[in-house]
Amino acid sequence: MMICGQWQCLKNITIFVHFIRGNHEASNYLQELPYGGWVAPNIYYMGRAGVLKFGNLRIAGLSGIFKGHDYLQGLWESPPYLQNSLRSVYHIRALDVFRLSQLKEQVHVMLSHDWPRGITEYGDKNNLLKRKPFLREDIESNQLGSAPAEKLLHLLKPHYWFAAHLHCQFAALVQHEGSETKFLALDKCLPKRRHLQILDLPTTFDGDMLLKQDVEWLAILKNTNHLLSVKNVDCHMPGPGCNERYIFSPTEEEKHRICELMKTLTITNDSFVMTAPTYSPGAPKSVTIDPIMNPQTISFCEKLGIDDPLQVVLARAGRTMKKPFVHNESNVSTNQSAFVRTPVKCSKLSLPAPVTPAENEDLSQTSSVCLTNITSDNFENTSENLTTPPSNKKIFKRRNLAMYTPDVDDCVNTSTSSLGDSDSPRSSKLPCRT
Repeated sequence: MMICGQWQCLKNITIFVHFIRGNHEASNYLQELPYGGWVAPNIYYMGRAGVLKFGNLRIAGLSGIFKGHDYLQGLWESPPYLQNSLRSVYHIRALDVFRLSQLKEQVHVMLSHDWPRGITEYGDKNNLLKRKPFLREDIESNQLGSAPAEKLLHLLKPHYWFAAHLHCQFAALVQHEGSETKFLALDKCLPKRRHLQILDLPTTFDGDMLLKQDVEWLAILKNTNHLLSVKNVDCHMPGPGCNERYIFSPTEEEKHRICELMKTLTITNDSFVMTAPTYSPGAPKSVTIDPIMNPQTISFCEKLGIDDPLQVVLARAGRTMKKPFVHNESNVSTNQSAFVRTPVKCSKLSLPAPVTPAENEDLSQTSSVCLTNITSDNFENTSENLTTPPSNKKIFKRRNLAMYTPDVDDCVNTSTSSLGDSDSPRSSKLPCRT
């Protein structure tokens, strides 16, 4: 069984959760885990791009959203973020997509935040436009979604592809030669919205039910470490016709070498380290200037022999990362947990208790969540039962209303050629010689 959904908050998680970043996460914290790691007990971040194995299930992920004007840049951003890096830090880069494109072994589940470009042609597009009419122009001009994700969709041909970003449920079925991809995007975690869905996967994926690093992916990371750039310029990936290696799919010898370097591929929950102090209501507010070393990243890079992009950026500027906060139980009151404190500027989200809808129940009159078993027969028909969002949007707070305004949020403007977009500044980029 797999549970997928858009989550507003996570508290006291007792089951394993893994995730990719979108465009509304804590960029400074996640940038300290470029190759993934535990962000809290039982909550695992897959990194900028990554591949994991859970039992026999192979899961790949691509974090961030696509903006054409930042796609070819190096990973030059570092905290404290300025106006020109506050958003570009969560834009996907060509290096991450290039690395994923080197995968040859079957990917079962693919995660991305924005949708693959063109995915609307494989689902109920008319129903989508009834709920999101302002998407019509981008759909008709083939600018809705991520072009790199579209490339990976047809290259990797995963069994499932899950996405979010556009704040609505949408299902599609993409036919490949000899296989198919079941695509599903979900809505925000709000009342009367389709934000949760349960899928039953074959028991053949169960395996040993352990979370493990993926050998092929680790070998690709090591093979492509020299392609890492931290400069604010366009850097093109190698390809046919160049005078260097451009296919980095690992050989059996390279994968065997990775197993020797890593010693064990199993990822245990006890490797989580709290790197910053928890919020204390009585403490004065402060802004973290320098990034903090995350022992998970340090250990991973040392074993694999690769670079931490953030450390390289800081070294070029003559800066260093702070040592992690040393957690002391005596600093935490006996009636408060170190892992569930409320951030300084976090408003509470009050949701009704979830209720499983009865058969033939009108979901538009209830606050239940959608619990559906998806098979190849009924997957492409899930969009038929979608609920139109409430028309009384006035009751939403301003930040929620902005989701439906085409020109105020990253989730709508996905043009690959929007060089004048205010989401990220123009830069004096020079092509990188290969």
